[in-house]
Amino acid sequence: MKELRGKVVADKIKEELKADIAKLKGKGIVPTIAVVRVGENDSDISYEKAIVKVSGTIDLNVKLVGLKEETTTEELESKLIELNNDKSVHGILMFRPLPKHIDQDRMTNIIAPEKDVDAMNPINLEKIFEGDPTGLEPATPRAAVEMIKGHGYDLKGKDVVVINRSMVVGKPLAMMLLNENATVTICHSKTSDLKSHTKRADFVVTALGRPAMLDTSYFTPDSVVIDVGVGTTADGKLSGDVNYDEVKDFVAAITPVPGGVGSITTTILLSQVLKACKQQNK
Repeated sequence: MKELRGKVVADKIKEELKADIAKLKGKGIVPTIAVVRVGENDSDISYEKAIVKVSGTIDLNVKLVGLKEETTTEELESKLIELNNDKSVHGILMFRPLPKHIDQDRMTNIIAPEKDVDAMNPINLEKIFEGDPTGLEPATPRAAVEMIKGHGYDLKGKDVVVINRSMVVGKPLAMMLLNENATVTICHSKTSDLKSHTKRADFVVTALGRPAMLDTSYFTPDSVVIDVGVGTTADGKLSGDVNYDEVKDFVAAITPVPGGVGSITTTILLSQVLKACKQQNK
């Protein structure tokens, strides 16, 4: 079994980002991300700290925008428009879900597509589906692809099963995999006989959100398993969708949770900030 850890992939990407950022700074351009958080959600604060930490290692600038839980839709919209118009900000990340009283769909369309580093705006999603390389991409699906490629696998002509059909992970990931010339099957919670799909795949990427659900019966000894799921088992243990302890010595390769895809996502997010910065300064 080969354990596919994220750190080795993230470190390589960081070195490339660091070199590019240094070149931009030599021209007086400082790549900057604005991180917009409404309220005090623990997971948002944790991600915010991770962004600040990783940004510090590559010399990318972070502007933190913390707003109160009771912020209105109009107040948030005004702040996002202000950031859209701020030429010193190249990328905007707004944590979701927003408090229930805020119109999230409206906010999704407010962030300027050229600064939308989490690919919330439909224009960026459309570019992913068209295979347009100028579009900004959501971090999690891109991290899954980079995990595979970063460990030396070629996706061309390979069968990949994606267990997730959301616009956040599954659908954009399927398009990214198609752009790598893979043959993609999207499965989900209503798929009948899921095992028949996963067992014939070269790669299985799962983001079900059902901790430790997938055991060895879903895989073969040749399976390469990319586990994007994160949850907590009944005994309080952090786990992906795959029963890691049972599966790890059965399959050809697998990502751990934690330490797998999740450890690349922040770096991928910042790579989108750099991409946005370059495109805004052509």
